[in-house]
Amino acid sequence: MARRNYILDTIKDTFRLFGYQQLETPSMENLSVLTGKYGDEGDQLLYKILNSGDYLKKVNATDLDAGTAAMLPKIAEKGLRYDLTVPFARYVVMNRNEITYPFKRFQIQPVWRADRPQKGRYREFYQCDADVVGTDSLICEVEILLMIRRVFAHLKLTDYDIKINNRKILTGLSEVIGEPGKEGQLCVAIDKLDKIGWEKVQEELLQRGFAQPSIDKLEPVISQKGSNADKLEFLKGFLASSEEGTKGVRELEEVFALLAEYGEDEAHVELDLVLARGLSYYTGAIFEVKVNKVSIGSVSGGGRYDNLTGVFGLEGVSGVGFSFGVDRIYDVLEELSLFPADQERSTEVMIGYFDEKGKKYGLKVLNALRQAGLSSEIYPDEVKVKKQFHYADKKNIPFVIMIGDEEIDQNKVTLKNLHTGDQSMYDLAEAITLIKA
Repeated sequence: MARRNYILDTIKDTFRLFGYQQLETPSMENLSVLTGKYGDEGDQLLYKILNSGDYLKKVNATDLDAGTAAMLPKIAEKGLRYDLTVPFARYVVMNRNEITYPFKRFQIQPVWRADRPQKGRYREFYQCDADVVGTDSLICEVEILLMIRRVFAHLKLTDYDIKINNRKILTGLSEVIGEPGKEGQLCVAIDKLDKIGWEKVQEELLQRGFAQPSIDKLEPVISQKGSNADKLEFLKGFLASSEEGTKGVRELEEVFALLAEYGEDEAHVELDLVLARGLSYYTGAIFEVKVNKVSIGSVSGGGRYDNLTGVFGLEGVSGVGFSFGVDRIYDVLEELSLFPADQERSTEVMIGYFDEKGKKYGLKVLNALRQAGLSSEIYPDEVKVKKQFHYADKKNIPFVIMIGDEEIDQNKVTLKNLHTGDQSMYDLAEAITLIKA
């Protein structure tokens, strides 16, 4: 938890710096809220919760014969949340009249996915979301890039890529290669490029009904290299015949232009022409963050979702957001040995003593230490001094204040630095100043 909080506090500090307010939503949502928002594969990973009481009371023999699809709505009406974005959209719709737009919120809570657990992939894990709804401004996209870079800088992560694309470009690609309306299937297949390679993606596209000549037309997109500016220039020509694709290119150009206006460079930001992200609700910019030279998948991702609140009856509310995968970031920092050495320290100073008289004097000292804002504790039992120091050493406590007859007589304390071994007698106020320093 100490290490987890190191990550969470860094992220919270960044979200607040950029003007986001914290929100929490329930762990359970109605399945009607959750289904149909994450694509077919996402729907299969939803945890369903059996109705309380006699959950079979609405089921008859006909339902059993009809199979899972017919029976499920009768035995399970709720599910555990799969992400934080869909519950957020539901919250916005329910509180549409109380919210001040643009509404900027961040949310840090666990989510659940019925996945096969493996390194970097869990059934229960924390997400840290930041979303803005009620504005089309691409400043929001730029601020996502800046927030990711700030968090990673504070966590001492230096070798990573923020991949960015636009779903309109993917729509344009499906039009240009002669498969209009199939951008959803194109995205699902192309999203696996990193995992299975171009050859296998081609096979999947064929299985999904794409013609071989259409797949061949994607080749220059897959093999495209160069700077962000080079890739944008290529897309302008390649997508010239697609109005939607051209609009996506213009939006990306504006994001990079605004980043420059902010006074920042494009460090760590890479335009990835085949970044698709599997979630079906993205409509504009999409992001994915990968730390290099580690065995973990993406640690952050998100995008713009102009139509998300529309499924809950509130049309015309544009939103953009992203999420940090805290558990994956934890694994990355552990793999790279980037957690601060003192991160697991919970106590700054411990009070030790020799006898009952020393313990009573130590309690007054303890009160003064805590009033001075120092995390401190007193060894609770009268035991040998060696055992008290062993306890402090095991808990990685840097300072010990010892109380004996001489300290009590002079109204002072003996302060020992366990790292250096130095110890001297001081007035309590002086000892507090030294500990804080």
